[in-house]
Amino acid sequence: MKRNFDDMQLGSIDLFCQAAELGSFTAAANAAGVTPAAVSRSIARLEERLGVRLFVRTTRQIRLTEGGLRYYKQCREALSQLLEAEREVTGEQVAPAGSLRISVPTPYGHYRLLPLLPRFRALYPDVKVEVHLSNRNVDFAEESFDMAIRGRDPADSSLIARKLEDAELVLVAAPSYLKRMGTPVAIEALQAHECIQFDLPSTGRKIPWLFRIDGERMDVATTGGYTCAGDVLGIVTLARSGAGIAQTYRYIVERDLADGTLVELLPQHGGTSRPFILLYPHARHLSLRVRSFVDFLAQQLGQNRGGHGI
Repeated sequence: MKRNFDDMQLGSIDLFCQAAELGSFTAAANAAGVTPAAVSRSIARLEERLGVRLFVRTTRQIRLTEGGLRYYKQCREALSQLLEAEREVTGEQVAPAGSLRISVPTPYGHYRLLPLLPRFRALYPDVKVEVHLSNRNVDFAEESFDMAIRGRDPADSSLIARKLEDAELVLVAAPSYLKRMGTPVAIEALQAHECIQFDLPSTGRKIPWLFRIDGERMDVATTGGYTCAGDVLGIVTLARSGAGIAQTYRYIVERDLADGTLVELLPQHGGTSRPFILLYPHARHLSLRVRSFVDFLAQQLGQNRGGHGI
């Protein structure tokens, strides 16, 4: 089989990654124990081989071009996998190491994932975790994410989907709103109330509320003068302020319900939930840091799986 890379090319790729990370040929040279001229020659060889300019150079700094950034992300991942494969074969890697990049919806990040991270890094201190709080769907290849958490199964069959938990839904309102407008005692009564709406980021459509009616899960359309988009925490803030009634995840409002800031409504129609799914690309060699994080989340959040179904 023909070799596409020789030792010099692999060394040039390593120097390129160091220069990209340190933002300087001189800093990369110092880190690698070579001269700045050697780094410059290595980068020039790469650019000539690829036919692509990797850096924009000025007298004061260097920065990656758009093509250079794409190349860097792929090279860094490839070098990390080579290092992990070598350590795994030689038995040197006894613990995960490297960087994890994960995309998480805003509320799930604040209330579920972020509180767990200190526990994870206490177990695996050599793993750095980069969390992007966003409700949009991400492109794993283009944006170099290791994994994402979403509230539904992916349409992309190239992704592995692993359910983390079923998050229970609850209907809530502030005492000040209920004092002003009365407390609904039946689902039909919601038509006379201010029901705070949320637009789903992926479709722009308002999310119907979910209830259990005669043992069956049913979507119920509601209306109101308030609509939030982008961040579901907005509807909770409005509810706390006495603006109206909101349906949200119980994990978001547990403290509010405990201290009386919010009141649970129509509990006889509760017990519904929606799933949260961990997504990550198929890979022949899944990195140890990714495997460890997947197993950690499954262990920590698996106790909430099952419940009322999805």
